[in-house]
Amino acid sequence: MKTYTIAVIAGDGVGQEVVPQARRVLERVAQKHKIAFAFQDFDWGAEHYFRWGRMMPAGAIDLLQSCDAILLGAVGHPDIPDHLTLNGLLLPIRRAFDQFANVRPAYLYPGVRSPLARPKGGEIDFVVVRENTEGEYAQVGGFVYHQQPEEVAIQTSVFTRRGVERIVRFAFELAVTRNKKKRVTSITKSNAQGFSMVLWDRTFRDVAAQFPDVETESLLVDAAAMNFVRRPESFDVVVGSNLFCDILSDLSAAIIGSMGLAASANLDPLRRFPSMFEPVHGSAPDIAGKGVVNPLATILSAAMMLDHLQIGDAAREIEAAVAAVLAGGKVRTPDLGGSSSTEAVAAAVLEKLA
Repeated sequence: MKTYTIAVIAGDGVGQEVVPQARRVLERVAQKHKIAFAFQDFDWGAEHYFRWGRMMPAGAIDLLQSCDAILLGAVGHPDIPDHLTLNGLLLPIRRAFDQFANVRPAYLYPGVRSPLARPKGGEIDFVVVRENTEGEYAQVGGFVYHQQPEEVAIQTSVFTRRGVERIVRFAFELAVTRNKKKRVTSITKSNAQGFSMVLWDRTFRDVAAQFPDVETESLLVDAAAMNFVRRPESFDVVVGSNLFCDILSDLSAAIIGSMGLAASANLDPLRRFPSMFEPVHGSAPDIAGKGVVNPLATILSAAMMLDHLQIGDAAREIEAAVAAVLAGGKVRTPDLGGSSSTEAVAAAVLEKLA
């Protein structure tokens, strides 16, 4: 029996509620597929920051290095500025393990109502691929005359040919394997950003030439936001920079019915280091502790983790169980118009798996 070591960072807010439910699901499929999970819990996040002045300890990366994957709940607290949260835990892990591909599926499940009037279940089915280690999140810059009336802030985006090429190539390879529309849409703002985005456009064209069977489209980010609403069913794989696809993937979560259904993966596609899997919804302090957060995004993130670990049959079983619960329409959390608890929704998934 093969054992997979999974680092678990439940983190803050609702992360403490959704991660245990995902673990229950993982333990159930492990029994069926004759595998085992050795979970290693790390109590990093806001409480660690309040106690020690940092989101995770100095040796955190070394502790994670030997794990097969990382399951993250959420990080963030109203009393901690977001830039400290991001740069104190998420970005160091992504960069240390070169998790350059952030993958966020957007699928409208049958039984779930989109806020858009037209689409029906299954008609929205695309993936947002986000460059995850450089671009606008490179944190290059600084302050001059700090905290004085004439203060100046300089923030520089960093785009490398290597970084752009490898994420664009990943998007094309994903489009081929998805066997859907075989279409890749590139997102830029090259009419305003005449260096970084022009480099992106040129690189996209060069890589596209190597995939003649894949249809391509290039959109400015403002047009892409409009078309996510106007024609979401036309997209297959969407690829863009760290900032642009961070924003667009939240929009894609909204049009499929809820942030509570939005799973994500931070991948090292070369499998040199552990990859990290997390729901998109964040720590949601407004509902934390109430037992009503939707656990399905975390459960679907766990399925993405299994897929990356090449336990595809187990991943498909989890996805099918989630789909069956949503299609049934009886058990759902308030974000989907229901009144079920977090635990009740996870129990319904477990029942389908049985």
